[in-house]
Amino acid sequence: MHVKASVFIATSLDGYIARSDDNLDWLMAANETISAGEDCGFHQFMESVDVLVMGRHSYEKVLTFGDWPYGDKRVIVMSHKAIEIPANLQATVSASAETPLALMQRLAGEGAKHLYVDGGITIQGFLVAGLIDEITITLIPIILGSGKSLFGPLAADISLRLLENKAYPFGFVQVKYQVSKQT
Repeated sequence: MHVKASVFIATSLDGYIARSDDNLDWLMAANETISAGEDCGFHQFMESVDVLVMGRHSYEKVLTFGDWPYGDKRVIVMSHKAIEIPANLQATVSASAETPLALMQRLAGEGAKHLYVDGGITIQGFLVAGLIDEITITLIPIILGSGKSLFGPLAADISLRLLENKAYPFGFVQVKYQVSKQT
């Protein structure tokens, strides 16, 4: 059984997902420009997902937001270090130190069909392992000049095929690609 793995993320125009200090002030400010009720397809995407796999840094950042944004969606935090899971999240959040491939194989055996992979290092690990099927990037109209890059160094090019694109009236541009699998 194949488990589909997708990325759904926002970046600055120059490809950064956060400032060097993990600050997302630029993204929060951009979100203030969005019309009420608009989420750029995130809710629909989340409805299609069985499990959210995120990195420890992303998990720790999301915990600072106050309300847990993922409801009762199953979340697995990739980390080789112990993480603290608040009591109110222990029913849906767990940690894993598995490789991306081992985690996907385990989740496939448990019946998962669609993973949402989030967090720069986690996305990079899944991408290098050839496990990402689709990437949706919402480009925010800001150039940061430095920060944490969505993509890291690669041993070989990764080809993509455009599936969809959409320009929003508030300046965001969203592109969705299928990752070409190397044979």
